[in-house]
Amino acid sequence: MLQKKQGLDIINEVLEECVLAYPVSSFVISLYKQYQERGSLSKKQLQGLHSKASKIKNIAPGKLATVEAIINKMPTRDKSELPAQKPMFEKEEGTGQMIEEILAKYPQHKRVLFFKAKYENNEVLSPLEIGELKKFNQLIKK
Repeated sequence: MLQKKQGLDIINEVLEECVLAYPVSSFVISLYKQYQERGSLSKKQLQGLHSKASKIKNIAPGKLATVEAIINKMPTRDKSELPAQKPMFEKEEGTGQMIEEILAKYPQHKRVLFFKAKYENNEVLSPLEIGELKKFNQLIKK
Protein backbone atom coordinates (compact mmCIF):
# COMPACT_ATOMS: atom_id res chain seq x y z
CA MET A 1 0.00 0.00 0.00
CA LEU A 2 1.33 3.41 -0.93
CA GLN A 3 2.02 6.09 1.62
CA LYS A 4 -0.20 9.08 0.99
CA LYS A 5 1.08 12.62 1.24
CA GLN A 6 0.24 14.57 4.34
CA GLY A 7 -2.04 17.55 3.84
CA LEU A 8 -5.00 18.17 1.61
CA ASP A 9 -6.19 15.38 -0.62
CA ILE A 10 -8.71 17.02 -2.92
CA ILE A 11 -9.39 13.88 -4.97
CA ASN A 12 -10.24 11.92 -1.81
CA GLU A 13 -12.55 14.73 -0.64
CA VAL A 14 -14.31 14.84 -4.01
CA LEU A 15 -14.66 11.06 -3.97
CA GLU A 16 -16.17 11.13 -0.47
CA GLU A 17 -18.66 13.81 -1.51
CA CYS A 18 -19.59 11.76 -4.58
CA VAL A 19 -20.08 8.64 -2.44
CA LEU A 20 -22.40 10.62 -0.18
CA ALA A 21 -24.30 12.08 -3.15
CA TYR A 22 -24.45 8.79 -5.11
CA PRO A 23 -24.47 5.98 -2.49
CA VAL A 24 -25.63 3.29 -4.94
CA SER A 25 -23.37 4.24 -7.86
CA SER A 26 -21.05 1.30 -8.46
CA PHE A 27 -18.79 3.54 -10.57
CA VAL A 28 -18.15 6.01 -7.74
CA ILE A 29 -17.73 3.24 -5.18
CA SER A 30 -15.21 1.38 -7.36
CA LEU A 31 -13.26 4.62 -7.92
CA TYR A 32 -13.22 5.25 -4.18
CA LYS A 33 -11.97 1.71 -3.41
CA GLN A 34 -9.29 1.90 -6.09
CA TYR A 35 -8.11 5.30 -4.84
CA GLN A 36 -7.90 3.93 -1.30
CA GLU A 37 -5.90 0.89 -2.44
CA ARG A 38 -3.58 2.43 -5.05
CA GLY A 39 -3.52 6.07 -4.11
CA SER A 40 -4.19 7.30 -7.65
CA LEU A 41 -6.63 7.20 -10.54
CA SER A 42 -6.11 7.24 -14.29
CA LYS A 43 -6.91 10.24 -16.43
CA LYS A 44 -10.11 8.63 -17.78
CA GLN A 45 -11.24 7.75 -14.26
CA LEU A 46 -10.60 11.31 -13.08
CA GLN A 47 -12.59 12.63 -16.03
CA GLY A 48 -15.50 10.38 -15.06
CA LEU A 49 -15.20 11.51 -11.44
CA HIS A 50 -15.17 15.16 -12.55
CA SER A 51 -18.33 14.70 -14.62
CA LYS A 52 -20.10 13.00 -11.69
CA ALA A 53 -18.88 15.61 -9.20
CA SER A 54 -19.92 18.52 -11.42
CA LYS A 55 -23.56 17.36 -11.10
CA ILE A 56 -23.47 17.75 -7.31
CA LYS A 57 -24.93 21.11 -6.22
CA ASN A 58 -23.11 21.61 -2.90
CA ILE A 59 -19.56 20.83 -4.04
CA ALA A 60 -17.03 23.64 -3.86
CA PRO A 61 -16.03 24.98 -7.29
CA GLY A 62 -12.40 25.15 -6.16
CA LYS A 63 -12.32 21.38 -5.66
CA LEU A 64 -13.72 20.84 -9.15
CA ALA A 65 -11.14 23.23 -10.55
CA THR A 66 -8.38 21.36 -8.74
CA VAL A 67 -9.53 18.02 -10.14
CA GLU A 68 -9.71 19.58 -13.60
CA ALA A 69 -6.19 20.96 -13.21
CA ILE A 70 -4.91 17.52 -12.19
CA ILE A 71 -6.60 16.04 -15.28
CA ASN A 72 -5.04 18.65 -17.57
CA LYS A 73 -1.62 18.05 -16.05
CA MET A 74 -1.74 14.31 -16.78
CA PRO A 75 -0.37 13.07 -20.14
CA THR A 76 -2.76 11.94 -22.82
CA ARG A 77 -1.83 8.53 -24.15
CA ASP A 78 -3.05 7.88 -27.65
CA LYS A 79 -2.73 4.47 -29.20
CA SER A 80 -0.89 4.48 -32.48
CA GLU A 81 -2.39 2.69 -35.45
CA LEU A 82 -1.33 -0.86 -36.08
CA PRO A 83 1.18 -1.30 -38.88
CA ALA A 84 -0.05 -2.89 -42.08
CA GLN A 85 0.09 -6.64 -41.86
CA LYS A 86 2.57 -8.41 -44.07
CA PRO A 87 2.13 -12.03 -44.98
CA MET A 88 4.35 -14.27 -42.90
CA PHE A 89 5.52 -16.13 -45.96
CA GLU A 90 6.01 -14.72 -49.44
CA LYS A 91 5.99 -17.24 -52.26
CA GLU A 92 8.97 -17.23 -54.56
CA GLU A 93 7.80 -16.87 -58.14
CA GLY A 94 10.80 -18.81 -59.51
CA THR A 95 9.94 -21.85 -57.43
CA GLY A 96 6.33 -21.76 -58.57
CA GLN A 97 7.39 -21.48 -62.21
CA MET A 98 9.78 -24.44 -61.89
CA ILE A 99 7.01 -26.57 -60.38
CA GLU A 100 4.60 -25.61 -63.18
CA GLU A 101 7.16 -26.34 -65.90
CA ILE A 102 7.94 -29.78 -64.53
CA LEU A 103 4.27 -30.65 -64.02
CA ALA A 104 3.44 -29.45 -67.54
CA LYS A 105 5.72 -32.14 -68.92
CA TYR A 106 5.20 -34.81 -66.21
CA PRO A 107 1.81 -34.17 -64.49
CA GLN A 108 2.02 -37.32 -62.31
CA HIS A 109 5.51 -36.68 -60.87
CA LYS A 110 4.88 -37.51 -57.21
CA ARG A 111 7.81 -35.64 -55.66
CA VAL A 112 7.00 -32.44 -57.59
CA LEU A 113 3.31 -32.82 -56.68
CA PHE A 114 4.44 -32.98 -53.05
CA PHE A 115 6.47 -29.78 -53.53
CA LYS A 116 3.47 -28.12 -55.18
CA ALA A 117 1.26 -29.01 -52.20
CA LYS A 118 3.83 -27.52 -49.81
CA TYR A 119 4.19 -24.42 -52.01
CA GLU A 120 0.43 -23.84 -52.17
CA ASN A 121 0.08 -24.30 -48.40
CA ASN A 122 2.68 -21.56 -47.83
CA GLU A 123 5.14 -23.98 -46.28
CA VAL A 124 8.81 -23.20 -46.62
CA LEU A 125 10.71 -25.38 -49.07
CA SER A 126 14.11 -26.31 -47.70
CA PRO A 127 17.25 -25.56 -49.72
CA LEU A 128 17.58 -29.30 -50.36
CA GLU A 129 14.06 -29.43 -51.82
CA ILE A 130 14.70 -26.36 -53.98
CA GLY A 131 17.90 -28.06 -55.19
CA GLU A 132 15.86 -31.12 -56.17
CA LEU A 133 13.43 -28.90 -58.08
CA LYS A 134 16.30 -27.24 -59.94
CA LYS A 135 17.75 -30.66 -60.80
CA PHE A 136 14.37 -31.88 -62.13
CA ASN A 137 13.97 -28.66 -64.11
CA GLN A 138 17.42 -29.07 -65.72
CA LEU A 139 16.66 -32.68 -66.62
CA ILE A 140 13.45 -31.80 -68.48
CA LYS A 141 15.16 -29.01 -70.45
CA LYS A 142 17.77 -31.41 -71.91
